Formats: sequence, structure tokens, C-alpha cells
Amino acid sequence: MSRTKSALLGALVLLAGASGTAVAAVPADPAGIAAIPCTVDYKVQNQWDTGFTAAVTVTNNSAAKTSWAVKWAYAGNQKVTSGWNAKISQSGTAVTAANETYNGTLATGGSVSFGFNDSYSGTNALPTSFILDGVTCNVDDGSGGGGGGGGSDPSGRVDNPYAGAKVYVNPEWSAKAAAETGGSRISNQPTGVWLDRIAAINGASGSMGLRAHLDAALAQKGSGEEVVQLVVYDLPGRDCAALASNGELGPTEIDKYKTQFIDPIAAILADSKYASLRIVTTIEIDSLPNLVTNTGSRATATPQCDTMLANGNYVKGVGYALAKLGAIPNVYNYLDAGHHGWIGWDDNFAPSATLFKQAATSEGATVDDVAGFITNTANYSALKENNFTINDTVNGTSVRQSKWVDWNRYVDELSFAQGFRNQLVSVGFNSGIGMLIDTSRNGWGGTARPTGPGATTSVDTYVDGGRYDRRIHVGNWCNQAGAGLGERPQAAPATGIDAYVWMKPPGESDGSSSAIANDEGKGFDRMCDPTYTGNPRNNNNMSGALSNAPLSGHWFSAQFQQLMTNAYPPL
Repeated sequence: MSRTKSALLGALVLLAGASGTAVAAVPADPAGIAAIPCTVDYKVQNQWDTGFTAAVTVTNNSAAKTSWAVKWAYAGNQKVTSGWNAKISQSGTAVTAANETYNGTLATGGSVSFGFNDSYSGTNALPTSFILDGVTCNVDDGSGGGGGGGGSDPSGRVDNPYAGAKVYVNPEWSAKAAAETGGSRISNQPTGVWLDRIAAINGASGSMGLRAHLDAALAQKGSGEEVVQLVVYDLPGRDCAALASNGELGPTEIDKYKTQFIDPIAAILADSKYASLRIVTTIEIDSLPNLVTNTGSRATATPQCDTMLANGNYVKGVGYALAKLGAIPNVYNYLDAGHHGWIGWDDNFAPSATLFKQAATSEGATVDDVAGFITNTANYSALKENNFTINDTVNGTSVRQSKWVDWNRYVDELSFAQGFRNQLVSVGFNSGIGMLIDTSRNGWGGTARPTGPGATTSVDTYVDGGRYDRRIHVGNWCNQAGAGLGERPQAAPATGIDAYVWMKPPGESDGSSSAIANDEGKGFDRMCDPTYTGNPRNNNNMSGALSNAPLSGHWFSAQFQQLMTNAYPPL
């Protein structure tokens, strides 16, 4: 998400952001943009040994257009391999990006954005000149940003808040982890701070409140950059398809959500004391996807989800949170996007992106309030399945026809996150959005981890024998037996991915194995009961849950030990 100031085309120099990402930089514009016919902002967002992802924003300062084409040339062997939001062609080193049918209109002062992936070898020198409909444009100044991969918007936001920054280690979680046998191996890892009820803002049951966490983050920060990860999670009628994470607010209490939950959070985050922190807010886990998959005539529908679809309070609540928090310059909103085993199917994929766009443009919010999306939060979907692909066949039968994949378009979380990012951009989200993937519990290591593909007796033996994800069914979500820690938190690990994160703190329960009376609004969900034989959402399979689990969010020592034992990469 980059909106940078304009600059005149001048003697170009190549700079690198703190993350090593190349940007084009030119002298400042002493005359303003009035005399400049067009500006082009070209940024390399992610770069690896053989390729890169670029985002381009074109601003038209001349007469309004009904169609457009921008051209540039590469100095090296860069080749465009795929693109979005523009029709991109290449002849030798010359590249042309022309409008799609839906974005040809370019008003005076208006902008349009598109992106693409390139392959290359050697040096990835940036283009030095851009031409819009035969007129030479300037190059936007992308030298600012302090580690975000090339540029900042007027608020000071960077493209990737994790780039070049430390991430806050929650001392409360760290102490619990360190108290476990072997836990000191991971107790210094950053995890998310969950604001899952109104009382959590000021600190519930003796726990640290939001200000206490932010103060601790400032103490950890030192002279460098520091990210603080918050989970904003208290919608009315929360998580309408899972009792274990039901919340304190009833389906109609949208005003209470706004005034007693979001507004106080926003007031604290806007305190100038915390302006030097990069605050990542992950917005309302497990909410919007329910409106797509668990409503109407679907076998997985619930009356509670039908109610939330009808009253619109999920959409209103998310939109309000994005608008209020997005107005704070150092806050980066990442909206929950489920996971591949939830919205990776054709009938869920595009409708989910459309619904997210609706929420992100409601209650005063705009797409500029969304820095990106997070997938797999508190879930177990494997990051990368290496032993089979969605394109494999066994004896003429597609992997998609296996019982495990079940016609899904994706077999793992990385491919889903990258594919869904492109879908989100196609419906109108900014081309600079990045994805987060929660890898806190998706490692699936240990002795049960397959070392190669399964037997080719049938498509099911092939997939089941080779998959890392050892769940009984991809719809199982509660305290899964056999799970392990996944990739350690890291910035910019793959194309389009801002970071791997541990947003769900390992060792915190998903829900109790049996009913436990409580004052936290948390119900008993049979999917957390190891004896439960399932429902349509997991195709009536066993739940795969661990026994003797406490309430959701409470410390679960047996799970923590299992996660360390089965960690992949190993500890």
C-alpha cells in the first residue's frame, strides 16, 4: 500500500530499502505536479534469486482518458511472467501495460494501479523512463519508507511493516512458554496479543492491558523499528459457526462494539506516545468467511450465521474497525481471510473476495485502510505440501478428486495466500497489499511427517500417504492431535507474503474438551471433544481434538509440549 509524493524525472539513482528491495528515486519536484503530465510509481515489492513482484501506480495529470497504455524498457533480461489489473505484453526489453475493460477510465488527477511478476537473472536494474500514451512521465520518489520495501504513503506507513523491524515478544506468553520443559527454545518468539473482549483492553483477570503491552513494546524497541501484533476480535454474534469462540456481544450489539470496544482501542493506539511503533491489527478472525460458507441453503449453514448475514453487523463492524484504526498513521490493518481449507473452493473463493471488498468500503472505510490480509490464523493448514500438487493425476484421476482435497483448487496455505492475494487485487484492493500466514501450529513434523509421495495405488493413497497435514479432515480446527510448530516468524519469506507470524500463541487452547462454566462468553463446541463424530463442516469425521483441553485462550501444557515435539522445522 504505497501513496508517495510526486517528483520530476531527473538523473535516476537506484536505492535499496532496508529490506533490500529496489526502488526508483529522483530529485524532488520544485514546481509541483501541475506542469507534469503524468507520474509513475514503480516499486519492486519482493525479490528473490530468479524473480520479483512489482507494483505500478500511474497518475494522470492531463485530460481525462477512457483508455490508457504505459510503456517502459528494461536494461537487463527481465521478463514479465504474469500480471493483474492490466494487459501486459513484452517484446524484447520493451513492455506495454494497457488497461483492462474495467479500468480504462483515468480522470484528471486520477490514478490506476497494476502489478506483475517477473523473472530475471543478474542485476535487476529499474526502468529509467515511462511513457503514458506517448507522453513521458516522471518517476515517483520511492526512497522513503524505512524498511518497507520501497516507499511510504503520506502517513509514513511502509509497504511491509515487518521488513527491517523486530516484533514484540509478549512477556506474559513468554513466561508461560519458558516455564515449560524445553520451552526456552521458543519463548523469545513474537506472538499476537488477543483483544477478545472489552475487559481485555484494560487487562482482564490480572493480565496486561493494551497500554501495558504497548509500553512493554516501547521498552523492547530500542533505537530500531518494532512491530506490535494485535488481534481485534469481539464482533457482535462472533464466530457464528463455532461455539468455542462465541463472544460476549449479542448479534444486535453493533453500537456497543463500536463505542465500547473499537473506539477505546483506537483512542489508545492514537496516543502520540506510541507513534514510533508499527502496530499490526488483525481484524476479526473467523467472521466474514462464515457469511459465504455457512449461510442460506448450504448444508453447513447455521441460524446464527444467517442472522449475521441478514443484519449486516459483521460487515458493519469490520468496516467500522478498518476505518477507525486505519485513520491512525502507524496502524496496519490486516483483514482475516480464512484459510485454503475454508475458502479455497471455486464457490467460496471469488465470493469471499467480493464480500471483503464490501466490508472494506462500508462504515467510512476504504481499501486504503487495508494493508493486507492474514490466512490460517489459529488454524493448522500446512504451509507447503511438497509431495503432491493440485495438477497431479494418479491413474488418470486428478488429485482434486481425492477425499482429502475434495475438488479444492489449493492444497496448501502458501499457494492459497498468493492466489487469493491476486483475486483480492482483481476486485479492487491495492496492488501493494501483502499477506500474513499464521504458522504457529502448521509444521506437522515428527515421526509422522512423510518423506515422499504416497503409493500410486489410487489418488487417495497417493495424497494421504504424502500429505504433511495429518488431520483427519481439513475442516477440523480444535486442538488438533499431532500438530507441530511451523516456520518461525520471519519477514518477507515469499512472493506477496509480508510475513510468517505466530498470531495464535502456541499453547493457548482452541476450546474446552467438555463444557466448563465461565464468565468469558465461551461456549462448548463438540468439535473440541475427541469423542465427537463430526458434522457437515468436517464431512462427519472424528474431530481429531486433544483431550482434557481448557477454555479457549487458556494455557494448555499438553498441546504446547506436542507442538514442540512435532515442530517443523525441528527445534
